[in-house]
Amino acid sequence: MSQRPAAPSHDGRINLEQQRKRAKALLQRMKNATAEPEQALIHRATPRLAEAQWLIAKQLGFSSWPKLKAHVDAIDFAARHPGFAASDEARTTHWRCGNDIAHNLNVAGFKGHFRMLTDPLCMGPVQPLSAEDYRVIRAGFISQAFALDPTEVARRLDDEYEHLEALGSAEHSVLWCEADAYDQLFLIRALAGLEQLPSRLELIEVDRIPGVQRFIGIGQLAPEVLAWLWPQRRRVDASMLRCARWAWAAYCAPSPVKLAELAREPDAALPLLARALRRQLQELPGTVDGLSLSERLSLRYIADAGPVAFARVFAELMGRLEPLPYLGDMMFHGLIRPLIDAPEPLLTESDIHLPWPRRMLALTPLGAEVLAGIAYWPDHANQERWVGGVHIVPGQPHWMIDLDGLPVWRA
Repeated sequence: MSQRPAAPSHDGRINLEQQRKRAKALLQRMKNATAEPEQALIHRATPRLAEAQWLIAKQLGFSSWPKLKAHVDAIDFAARHPGFAASDEARTTHWRCGNDIAHNLNVAGFKGHFRMLTDPLCMGPVQPLSAEDYRVIRAGFISQAFALDPTEVARRLDDEYEHLEALGSAEHSVLWCEADAYDQLFLIRALAGLEQLPSRLELIEVDRIPGVQRFIGIGQLAPEVLAWLWPQRRRVDASMLRCARWAWAAYCAPSPVKLAELAREPDAALPLLARALRRQLQELPGTVDGLSLSERLSLRYIADAGPVAFARVFAELMGRLEPLPYLGDMMFHGLIRPLIDAPEPLLTESDIHLPWPRRMLALTPLGAEVLAGIAYWPDHANQERWVGGVHIVPGQPHWMIDLDGLPVWRA
């Protein structure tokens, strides 16, 4: 019998006493020779508690039990001393690409203002336009894709971008980002819009949290873990601005060639950006099936499990299948709708009297053909697609992405 995995943390909090109990239970199984995979790592006839603790720490992502304990102690300290850990000031502005951490920042003891940019730059047209034209196009896309009131969307975008434009003159701002395309595109958009460095602009960005088995985003973290992250912020410098400007210009371009070049090698200035760009390029049509990676992963799961509820597909995508989770639930719904609403759909949707998360999805025969690479989706689609400034129009020549992440032109 193999050992049960150490309890994974979702919000970054780890109960050390619970891990001690697990280590003792594991030690007993090792002594009874009922923990085969773990026993093979210990070259000792009689295993010791320290070795069981090391295995538990290893499963949680730490190289040793003392390092696990030190991390837990640091989180506990942040929780007990919010005035020390959350040492921001009332004039500090915390920026995020959504409101998912606003409440927990307050709980953790942060005193500054909170601002957000909710524009999902990983979806829809993102082109090098004047500020006014850009907002009009983005508002039109958002209201149409998510069935929102156009006037309210335009008002919100105007408000958010006006505050973002003031970033350059702000006294102290902190950007909170993770590694996915949603966050990294927000980051380069914010930095690329600066004419010069503000007096004090800082960045907190993470791609993993110790002890969290499946890190999806900062929004899942407990308040004390946000406080623990606070001292790890770093000042934004000129090299970061240059990198952001290059990347933003490449993302807005009608060709993905330059973007693919930037995505190949991480830049020390913004080390998480290249991976996010590589993943975003995979939203271009694949050379074999014409599907984006998000579409392909969703269709594969529906083919295996269907008929299956919309919400279940989204949960599987975020919790297991997506290599770099970036979608919110409404974004996922907007992404899947063209596969349902086309005259030749890839998916059928039943129980339409129910809220969309509870509706059942199933593959159509064409969906099975596209998934198998027999048919090519843009030959049947009726809605245009954008990846940044790259425009894919059904029935017209367009850019694709091959298995090596290289752009290919389909004439």
